[in-house]
Amino acid sequence: MFSALRARASDGRRRPPRTLRPALAAATGILLTSCTTAGSADTHAAATTPAPVGPSGSDGRVYVTNQQDDTLSVIDARSYKVVATVKAGKAPEGVAVAPGGRHVYIANNGSAQVSVLDARTNKITTTVPVEKSPTGVGLSPDGRSLYVANGGSNTVSVIDTGTNRVAARIPVGKSPVSVAFSRDGSTAYVANSGSGSLSVINTRTRKVTGNLAAGHSPVGVAVTPDGKSVYVADEVAARVLAVGTRTRKATAVPVGEGPFDVAIGPDGKSVYAAVLGPGQVSVIDTGNNRVSSTISVGPTGTDPFNIEVTHQAVYVTEQAAGTLTVIDPKSNKVVATVTVGTSPYGVAVG
Repeated sequence: MFSALRARASDGRRRPPRTLRPALAAATGILLTSCTTAGSADTHAAATTPAPVGPSGSDGRVYVTNQQDDTLSVIDARSYKVVATVKAGKAPEGVAVAPGGRHVYIANNGSAQVSVLDARTNKITTTVPVEKSPTGVGLSPDGRSLYVANGGSNTVSVIDTGTNRVAARIPVGKSPVSVAFSRDGSTAYVANSGSGSLSVINTRTRKVTGNLAAGHSPVGVAVTPDGKSVYVADEVAARVLAVGTRTRKATAVPVGEGPFDVAIGPDGKSVYAAVLGPGQVSVIDTGNNRVSSTISVGPTGTDPFNIEVTHQAVYVTEQAAGTLTVIDPKSNKVVATVTVGTSPYGVAVG
């Protein structure tokens, strides 16, 4: 047992630590092809003086939600300095940035609402009521719809970003945690941690068209650029699952205890998994679905939680440490650690 696994329960409080236990493939109802970890290497190398990862200013701003502070940290991606701290709703968790970076959307788990931030002024301009315990958010590629996973209501709220009103309510599985879209925006995938499934949503009809079995406790989810695979962090089973969207078959990739989130590199060749137990990011090669390297972001108990990847950097929140780690994706080296608020959860870049 360790101090990780800090996502909030449906009442907005922290979950108590749990003992991780293996989940049998037979219990999940999916075909699992086991694969062994290959080529693993610890590539931690924290820089004492932060240096920009890519071309100056490429990523603009990085936004981190802080559960215990009820705040949003705004970070300059060039200097890695916090330039603003914004009061959000109660227990902010998921966060997303609109195309062009003008607006930022924050899911407030404890106050059942989404806050909308004007990124030019760093002011909350409106709040949108949703359902119980909104946790994760996903913005459609065209920026017109925000999908909100309501963990306490077993639903997804669809917000029209043009009007900032809820346009649809979609029933999904138990305890939805996160949402990811296919690159063309035609399909949304919702990870339901309580029912071990992914709800597949047709975004045109806003209807669930099917469910994919996704292990014991799916939490983080990401879709490959070609739309052929969905990667799922199976938190309790200590693995990431690569699920074929057409074949419905899954390959299990062991990554260590407590994987909570996954993100896919822009070229689709690598998947980055935030793994709470060992305090690391595991890098998976999508060509063979094996771990190619591991990146330490702190000692056990640091709790790397959510992750975002751009061409310029990999950004990881660490709940217990109260930090954001920045990794150079070309070298897989840690180049900066930024102190944010208490119990940082979500991260988004714009």
